[in-house]
Amino acid sequence: MNVRHDKITLFVVRASNDPSVGYEFLQMRRCDGEPLSGIWSIVRGGVEAGETYSAAAVRELREETSLVPRELYRSGTIESFQTEYDDTLYHAVVFCAIVRRDDAVRLNPEHDAARWVPRARIESDTIWPSERAVLADVIREILDDGPAKPLLRVQL
Repeated sequence: MNVRHDKITLFVVRASNDPSVGYEFLQMRRCDGEPLSGIWSIVRGGVEAGETYSAAAVRELREETSLVPRELYRSGTIESFQTEYDDTLYHAVVFCAIVRRDDAVRLNPEHDAARWVPRARIESDTIWPSERAVLADVIREILDDGPAKPLLRVQL
């Protein structure tokens, strides 16, 4: 058994054109030949030596999408999941990046498509149970202006 705690999970959101929708969440489809090919996913990545979790979130966002956050929040929760193929338990610090509505997504070679999912559909369009659990915290504490929101904001 292996345990790793050098990962980040990042939900990317933008305001919708339709005020009744609220926010939209970015998902990217993994390319053929990549692990989990064809799966719609969020930004994930590793923390490099000497890098903070927050800096890793900003870097991974830029590397995978070319986006720059307007605001960045840590959720205050940790996503934990296990992978059978390498018998590893992962712990990932969860972030939420708010980006400008008109910023263009430019995907890295790991992904072949991007979509913006309305808030009302994001839970059903999220495949992993551990992601759905921390997504609820992100919505409640950050997007719905929970009491800790000012304390969760990361200075950019």
